[in-house]
Amino acid sequence: MTSTSAQPFRGKRIVVTGGVGFLGRVLVDKLKARGADEILIPLQKDFDLTTEAAVVRMYDTMKPDVVFHLAAEVGGIGANMKNPGRYFYANMAMALHLIEHARQRNLGKFVQVGTICAYPKFTPVPFQESELWNGYPEETNAPYGIAKKAAMVMLDAYQRQYGLKSTYVLPVNLYGPGDNFNLDTSHVIPALVRKCVEAVTTKTDHIECWGTGSASREFLYVDDAAEGLIRAAEVLDTPEPINLGTGMEITIKNLVTLIAKLSGFTGEIRWNSSKPDGQPRRCLNVERAAKLLGWRAQVGFEDGLKRTIEWYRGQHNA
Repeated sequence: MTSTSAQPFRGKRIVVTGGVGFLGRVLVDKLKARGADEILIPLQKDFDLTTEAAVVRMYDTMKPDVVFHLAAEVGGIGANMKNPGRYFYANMAMALHLIEHARQRNLGKFVQVGTICAYPKFTPVPFQESELWNGYPEETNAPYGIAKKAAMVMLDAYQRQYGLKSTYVLPVNLYGPGDNFNLDTSHVIPALVRKCVEAVTTKTDHIECWGTGSASREFLYVDDAAEGLIRAAEVLDTPEPINLGTGMEITIKNLVTLIAKLSGFTGEIRWNSSKPDGQPRRCLNVERAAKLLGWRAQVGFEDGLKRTIEWYRGQHNA
């Protein structure tokens, strides 16, 4: 660990891959509030970061001091099942090229966002970072999870051989205003919010949900995740994995009931048990983040859900 000045990003050129995405937009706003005045975002239409040529061009033109690597190709269970090869290749290729060329240019700090999908399918709950290698990930998202975990190994190797400074955080499932509400690619909270709000609007008498509802998940409000990511960049130079979460788990069945209540949906909830539940349980031990970063989540779950529902309702009715 290293200590830093009160505004460690002032005067630094910062690249945020995925900077126009859900987490990226919040991160950029928080970096600006921390004094960052040169934030550069390589848009996908201009820089296909799965190709080495585009990564080289990005480094040559943007000349960053710090890279926050948030860009990913990812989706919910259905999208992972449809695109296992693409998700492995795209996420592995981006990390591979971005980290190698960071090393070649003596980058000041590389900040990598990992994924809870990297944990073994039957990780003891709550998940501790020391369990990352004790088994194979849940099959539907293993290609994505392993590609992201390989980036952590690469950063560790590059720190030991080349001295590349980096940090690696594993946020649990994110949610909040500005999330992806596309039912084909969204995660569970935005999908359920959309289904409930639209059912209320159209006076539909039921919604359908995947699986049995027995699986459990933990969720982190997007602003809290961005704060944790910045704290890691401020105080850490080595890529030991750090969970970012709340330590609170909820079953999908109880989650659906809560979102229905908060959105005013009073119809029937139908479970399609022919669809997969995904990983059986997901809940994090977040003590390492508290110890190393001085960070804990601040936004309560019900409050965060209310903000998310109100935001989507505003978009839906606009």
